[in-house]
Amino acid sequence: MRAIRKILVPIKELSGRPPPAMFKAAQLARAHGASLELFHVLTSEDSAAPLPEPQEFLSSIENDMRQAALRRLEGFADRLRIHSIKVTVSAQWDYPEYEAVIRRARSVRADLIVASQHAGRHRLSWLMRLTDWELLRSCPMPLLLVKNARLYHRPAIVAAVDPTHAHNKPHALDRKILATADKWAGLLRGTLHAVHGYAQFAASAPPEMLMPGVLEKLASDTERMARRRLTRALKPWHIATKRQHLIPGRPAEAIAEAANESHGAIVVMGAMSRSGFKRMLIGNTAEQLLDALTCDVLIVKPHRFRCRVPRKIQGGLQGMEYIYPYPLSPL
Repeated sequence: MRAIRKILVPIKELSGRPPPAMFKAAQLARAHGASLELFHVLTSEDSAAPLPEPQEFLSSIENDMRQAALRRLEGFADRLRIHSIKVTVSAQWDYPEYEAVIRRARSVRADLIVASQHAGRHRLSWLMRLTDWELLRSCPMPLLLVKNARLYHRPAIVAAVDPTHAHNKPHALDRKILATADKWAGLLRGTLHAVHGYAQFAASAPPEMLMPGVLEKLASDTERMARRRLTRALKPWHIATKRQHLIPGRPAEAIAEAANESHGAIVVMGAMSRSGFKRMLIGNTAEQLLDALTCDVLIVKPHRFRCRVPRKIQGGLQGMEYIYPYPLSPL
């Protein structure tokens, strides 16, 4: 897996306390020997009222709002710098928010994005374009969605794999998931677990298969085959049998069950960009999983994942940014 040297942390709200994602990103920065960037996306919602003409005045107001955001970010950053973590801040006019985050991550060559997950339930998130959902779907680099404020202490890292490679997932994706989970478990001094949820019976099983004895044999054969596939997939990582979770049922339910059983802090799973009807079907599973889990979720993508987010900034009158790597005077 690619070494993590730069971590981008999108900060949505500048009022109140810093988000838990910032402190967890700081933990990861120390573990990986990486630097952090705190990033805020400025949109029209940041302005209390429509900005007046002329354009020079618009530019002045826009610049003032940027600098105010940067000063607030500097206050957050100073809380991390006292722990000898290298932190920079940036603010940018752009939209939509998830595209702005991806553009910034590509611009600074970030190896990881650490973001807060949407607070509500993910109902039709593929249609509503929730920021965390769109990041999950479109982000080309690893994405950690933070769901709680508990800092990592010898965490259980759960790798969600699918040796059957359903939905045409690349065979190398499971290896990437396991390699990432293994690396994080080592750096955070945690333990590595693996989970595979498998289907016991076909949904359209004929009535004769429901006879006594037939059902039990089918269940036993299916479990044995699933165990063989999982053992083969996990062989290079030497995961203890007690940390291999083979669970019959839907993937989302199996992953949530394994995370609860292992007291998992992070579930590592793969995601692929889909469109149309496939996006609706697969998106429904991902929505269920994001809502079912209470731990953080680390999303990794296939090696040849194609990012469709345009590189050109979409917001701001001048289409430019201000970056201050050094502390500014407080407000």
